[in-house]
This record gives sequence, C-alpha cells and structure tokens, in this order.
Amino acid sequence: MTSHPRHPHRPRFTVGFDLDLTLVDSAPGIRAAYESLAASTGTHIDVDLVCSRLGPPLEQELAHWFPADRVAAAADAYRAVYPTLAIGASPAMPGAREALAAVRELGGRSVVVTAKYERNARLHLDHLGLAPDALVGDLWAEGKATALRAHGAVVYVGDHTGDVRGARTAGALSVAVATGPCDEEELRAAGADVLLADLTAFPGWLRGYRGEPAVPDTAPEIAADSEARA
Repeated sequence: MTSHPRHPHRPRFTVGFDLDLTLVDSAPGIRAAYESLAASTGTHIDVDLVCSRLGPPLEQELAHWFPADRVAAAADAYRAVYPTLAIGASPAMPGAREALAAVRELGGRSVVVTAKYERNARLHLDHLGLAPDALVGDLWAEGKATALRAHGAVVYVGDHTGDVRGARTAGALSVAVATGPCDEEELRAAGADVLLADLTAFPGWLRGYRGEPAVPDTAPEIAADSEARA
C-alpha cells in the first residue's frame, strides 16, 4: 500500500533542533565524563561550574582547565569515556519525542544541529530512539547557520543564546526553550523570536505557526513574539 503525506498540498518544511538541554538532558552524562577526566588527569575541574554553562564546544570549556598544548589530548580522553559514562545516564528532555513527531505529522523534516562531537550525538539519539531526518555535529553558534541553510531550515529550536545567534545568522526563526543555562531574559535579549517554557509547548506552537487547528497543550507558552508563517 502506498502511503501519502498528511499535508500533500504544502511543500515540506524543515525544523532544526539543538541537542544538549534541548532534546537530550545530557547534563548527568557530561558531569560523569568530566569527573572521570579530572580523576584520570589529576586536573582540578569545577564540574558544577562546567554544568552551569553547557552549550559551547568541548575544547572551549577545556581551555579553562588545561594549558593550550594539552586541550586536544584532554578532548580525546573525554570523548573516549563519553560513550560508556554519558549515553545511558542522559534521558530525553520532556517533550522531545513529541516535538520531533509534531514536525513529522505536519509534513516537515527535522535536523539536529549541535556543537557536540557528531559520533556521540548519534549515540544519544539512537539510545533514546529519537529519529531526526538528519544530524550535523561540531557546529557552534553562528557556525550552525551553515548546516541550517544547507537543510533549508525555517525554524531553529535551542536553549542557548548561541543557538539564537545561529538561527538569526541562517535567517531562520529562533525558537528558544528555557531549559538550559540561559534564562528567558538572556534569550530574549539575544533576539529569540519565540520563547517557550520547554519542548512540551512546541507541538502546539508549531501547529499555530503552520496554520493548523489548535490542540490543547500541557505546558503554556511563555511568549510568542512572532506571528510569522513559513
């Protein structure tokens, strides 16, 4: 039997998503990996501080704790233990599965664009059964615009001001979720077009954005500063 798209009269659209603290609560796993790195290298790392500012690339964070000539080796050591310590310890964020499903149900595509090492990002997605249409790793902030443009993303969803900058650089609508290290005021000041409490509010917002009939949401939207339509 041939399947037909739910909305055959509309062109497909693409929504981009960040990974850490947007789709995946990777903080417990990252904590474990940093604790292991500190123990194996004998280097003091304030893991609480690290976990309070997740988002930027690994090497940028490691530069706070290791001399420049040791950062690359420290990154290799961290990535080596990450699959064992971090993947199983990191659950999906509330609403992550529903957010990806909402894009698919409305006839769209989803692409995850993350600063995380792409191989480890794939392990997270596979472990949790999250199945975007594409994954691009190792991109941060404005650098994410390259992948967002290549995939034709009209919306990018993230938790960090760097994600907002990436969306704006790509010419995509910035949807910010207040589930990471940046609070609502920081995200708004960075230029987020839409602010949501978390991803549980995303399917309802997306239906409105696409002009679909509303479905009751379980979590309220903080603010929607754009009434644009794709």
